[in-house]
Amino acid sequence: MTSPSRRTFLKTAAAAFAAPYIVPARCFGANDRVTLGVIGTRNQGAPNLKKFLALGCNVAGVCDVDADVRAAGLKLCAEKGQTPEQYGDYRKLLDRKDVDAVIITTPDHWHALMTIHACQAGKDVYCEKPLSLAIAEGRRMVNAARDNKRVVQTGSQQRSDEEFWKACTLVRNGAIGKLQKVLVGLPKSNHPGELGPDGTPPAILDYDMWLGPAPLRPYNEKRVHYNFRFWWDYSGGQLTNFGAHHLDIAQWGMGTDDTGPVAVDGTATFAPPNVSEVTETCRLTYTYASGVQVILGQLQKDIPVGATFIGDKGTIFVTRGKLTSDHPEILEQDLAALPIQLYRSKNHHQDFLDCIKSREQPVADVEIGHRSATVCHLGNMVARLGHGVKWDPQAEQIVGDSTAAAMVDRAYRAPWTHDMAFQRT
Repeated sequence: MTSPSRRTFLKTAAAAFAAPYIVPARCFGANDRVTLGVIGTRNQGAPNLKKFLALGCNVAGVCDVDADVRAAGLKLCAEKGQTPEQYGDYRKLLDRKDVDAVIITTPDHWHALMTIHACQAGKDVYCEKPLSLAIAEGRRMVNAARDNKRVVQTGSQQRSDEEFWKACTLVRNGAIGKLQKVLVGLPKSNHPGELGPDGTPPAILDYDMWLGPAPLRPYNEKRVHYNFRFWWDYSGGQLTNFGAHHLDIAQWGMGTDDTGPVAVDGTATFAPPNVSEVTETCRLTYTYASGVQVILGQLQKDIPVGATFIGDKGTIFVTRGKLTSDHPEILEQDLAALPIQLYRSKNHHQDFLDCIKSREQPVADVEIGHRSATVCHLGNMVARLGHGVKWDPQAEQIVGDSTAAAMVDRAYRAPWTHDMAFQRT
């Protein structure tokens, strides 16, 4: 599964793999089925559950803080003849020794703790993008995966789509000449409008658990479930939503999966505070040590949604279901004959299952997901501050700006803490 070029890249993590991965015997049970625990079954959670069920996984438990959402997840399992247990607290699901891996499809503010606790509980993890809500969280997630020898796949499924793999393979092999610039386009913010008055959480929702480590706020239906993505407490708007997809592809095409920009600058506009906190529009410039710049635009007429790679001999544009070039013959090359072969996954969910058994790192490994999320977070940092920042991608530190440096991590609401370890009941 792993190409020579990928092995070369993975040498940077060699120290973390001094001891071999251990494959749990339970991974090779009856019919060779992987047993999953599913945390979050709303929005992307339902498609994720359907895909793993279709791939023949056994679902031992379904967890969600909303009883109606949980019931919908159980119904999907029942349609496949499965009757998993249900949970309102993810830690009880992690306590099950028969669970090989967990699927985390929750609001972003829960990704870090759940992934870390799952790794500590000996589970492999498929966690939705963006991997984290703060840069420092992502590094703690990587450390937890490596320390506990866990496979962690980020839900950046574009890495398993042919058009993105083909575009990045061509760029990495110099098909458009020397790379000069990458344009990344984002769609508009799809918030639901004005908040309206706060209310009382419905009986079906454990609102305190929904908040978890996020600050205590009054309940408002336009802040929960899908609408979480428009508030800094829980997410980062389209910059961490579609930005996590298209900036991830930019990183892949540039060959910067193990690093990041050295400077970020730009501007942004915002909706009224009673509507949304995240960007309405933005234009951000990421400068890399190589001199290549990534220009990210939200609702910028000259930047289409997707990724446009610009070289001195041509351009390649890629978005979902579309791959074009200003020189069409570039796309006709025999990719198998090219010297640099990128990791090829044809099914993101199957790739995760395969890696559970092989103990290889998946196509969107936790380190890759962390680095891509970091690019998103740096952009939001500049948007919120209204000025540029300098970034040391090796030390993962802001350079010369104490205000920006304080935004690299986030505080947790008690009793949740950064160093809270998973404990079996």
